[in-house]
Amino acid sequence: MVSFRARLLAFSLAILPFAQLADLRAETLPGTEPLTLEGDLAAKMVEGIHTYLKRESDNSIEHRNQYWNRDPSSHEKYIQSVEPNRKRLSKILGVVDQRKPVSMELVATTAMPALVGRGTGYEVYTVRWPVLDGVDGEGLLLVPNGEPLADVVALPDCDWTPEMLVGLSEGVPEEAQFARRLAENGCRVVVPALIDRNDTHSGNPKVRMTNQPHREFLYRPAYEMGRHIIGYEVQKILAAVDWFEGEGQEEKPVGAIGYGEGGLLALYAAALDPRIDAAAVSGYFGPREDVWKEPIYRNVWSLLQEFGDAEIASLIVPRTLLVEACDHPQVEGPPPPREGRSGAAPGVLRTPRYEDVQREISRAQDLVKGLDPPAKIRLTGTGKGSPGSEELLRVFLESMGGGQLQESGDPPDFLVRNDERPERRLKRLFDQILEHTQRLMRESEFVRRDFWSKADDSNLESWAESSKWYRDYLSNEVIGPLPPPSLPPRPRTRLVYDEPKFEGYEVLLDVFPDVVAYGILLVPKGIGEEEKRPVVVCQHGLEGRPQDVANPQEDNRYYHQFACKLAQRGFVTYAPQNPYIGGDSFRVLQRLANPLKKSLFSFIVRQHEQTLEWLAGLPFVDPERIAFYGLSYGGKTAMRVPALLEQYCLSICSADYNEWIWKNVSFRHPFSYLFTGEYEMPEFDLGNTFNYAELSWLICPRPFMVERGHFDGVSEDEWVAYEYARTLRRYDLLGIGDRTRIEVFTGPHTIHGVGTFEFLHEQLGWDGG
Repeated sequence: MVSFRARLLAFSLAILPFAQLADLRAETLPGTEPLTLEGDLAAKMVEGIHTYLKRESDNSIEHRNQYWNRDPSSHEKYIQSVEPNRKRLSKILGVVDQRKPVSMELVATTAMPALVGRGTGYEVYTVRWPVLDGVDGEGLLLVPNGEPLADVVALPDCDWTPEMLVGLSEGVPEEAQFARRLAENGCRVVVPALIDRNDTHSGNPKVRMTNQPHREFLYRPAYEMGRHIIGYEVQKILAAVDWFEGEGQEEKPVGAIGYGEGGLLALYAAALDPRIDAAAVSGYFGPREDVWKEPIYRNVWSLLQEFGDAEIASLIVPRTLLVEACDHPQVEGPPPPREGRSGAAPGVLRTPRYEDVQREISRAQDLVKGLDPPAKIRLTGTGKGSPGSEELLRVFLESMGGGQLQESGDPPDFLVRNDERPERRLKRLFDQILEHTQRLMRESEFVRRDFWSKADDSNLESWAESSKWYRDYLSNEVIGPLPPPSLPPRPRTRLVYDEPKFEGYEVLLDVFPDVVAYGILLVPKGIGEEEKRPVVVCQHGLEGRPQDVANPQEDNRYYHQFACKLAQRGFVTYAPQNPYIGGDSFRVLQRLANPLKKSLFSFIVRQHEQTLEWLAGLPFVDPERIAFYGLSYGGKTAMRVPALLEQYCLSICSADYNEWIWKNVSFRHPFSYLFTGEYEMPEFDLGNTFNYAELSWLICPRPFMVERGHFDGVSEDEWVAYEYARTLRRYDLLGIGDRTRIEVFTGPHTIHGVGTFEFLHEQLGWDGG
């Protein structure tokens, strides 16, 4: 019998030049270059992906034009030409639900009248208006004494209450109270209350409280369900516009003006709704390529692929857009962690340089050159100071047909005071959005059923063919595609283990510039000449390393050397390093990737693709029998990578298979990611497209198995059983029920390696002989 080393040396003679062969050392796998890179290769991998993504973010501006087809030949044709972009922006912001018919309700009780203040030429009322099922807008309505000259939605920064912006309570300088200034000048003004950045209600007292800002706590479940905290509040603005339009009075100009988070909302609302005639954005506008540094509740899937602030401004054209450069809200991070409260994502807000705001405005103006009459995009302010300057308000009023800006009057007089009203209102609004996400979660299985209605399960061939569309959708719309690997693998190896039954090699492969794939290959000794063995790719979990599964000298309590044990049984095994390691270092990758319509798994898929190509070319590997087996985050990988890469002939998901949508969205269960620091887990709109059963359907008809410990805290047995029943049903109805299995054992979050090993032997046709 010829040893595998001798066969590999012969293989290397065929592919390597003589000079390179002369440098081969005994510890290098023949057919590869020596691996000489030292240090923490996992950390270097994460750094390389960060470099790649940062470069892509910086270059995103020049790639956006491919998504636009602006026609400046007339205003009408221009509006038509950008309508597809408007629809895509609406989708990624989660503005997808039909709004309810709207009426403006005065909010009063026997002890608390709706009329709460009176100022110079106007009155202030507390109001509520329906938006979505179970979701209302609430705030203040300022009604001028005479006929309104315009209708305006005035949006405070989210840490300001409507009462502050109107002057009914302290907290905002008088010169920044632009809502009352507009009312003094004859506008009817709606001031919505926004979800703030405090963490008072972020959590469930029966489960766990967190230090997540309220906006983050609502962002997480909304994102999984294809919604967004931005989208919910834009819907409230547009519902107010619905009310303006439906009043039955003479049509008035409509404006939206906001500061800070309110400026963001005014910009997006005007971009989405042409009924808004003029928008004034203060304390927000600027370059958005570093959105990954901002609070996570500003993370928008695929934003930078098509939109920066300049591109969004171009959706407002030919209407008026005014941008005020002033001091932005300063946010140093989420509320500080403390006993009983943790888990928030990092993120800061800073005032951009004035030159950067100017440059983004110039970009917006350049995008709409050629329009006649010209686009009305104007920059005011100096980059410092408070919002709502005299210049901004004057031009804003002029754009809606108003007269000369009047001198500021005194703040309105209180007619009744209730300091608890804003906090109670905030809690209502918070609870309403949270409950809306829970309703979406409960309905999601029916939405997914409709989504999957095009799949044909009449036979195996039709199933495989109709599944292709869903596989492409998962890749393109959920995971986010990267181009195929742009570099040859150029394998580098070094011997790290020499055991009685196998040898182990560290392996480094190129994928993209700065992006590598790394892992450990275990090759059984005694492989015969011309013999080709099956391979099991053994994937570690969160913060894991290949050594955790493939080190024969150390038994990790989660993995129990399962790569080594399989190698001892005669399987070739490969333990890849996945990039989910290093805490925030890898979670930042998700923040960088998402606005580019990418995710961590965009890279993982391509790393595995490159690895599979290399493994399949080894002379002792059977390319038709390469299996995947992963634990925990590796189990998450087992659901996604084999679903996309059909080169994997089977997949085993250990300690992860779940009712995954509940796990990301549920407010009631202690193992929900809603309460943890794993802020990278939500995947945009996954809840309406793919749960774990649907992902397993993309693995079907290839064999698939679940390994589950009764005491594994990632989920409940009932959740796993409920979801797996949908997997089993699919296989059974296709006549291949023998290709799927679940093993539930009495144990914790760990590799059990009993039924799964039997499954590998059975499905891979390897008896160990």
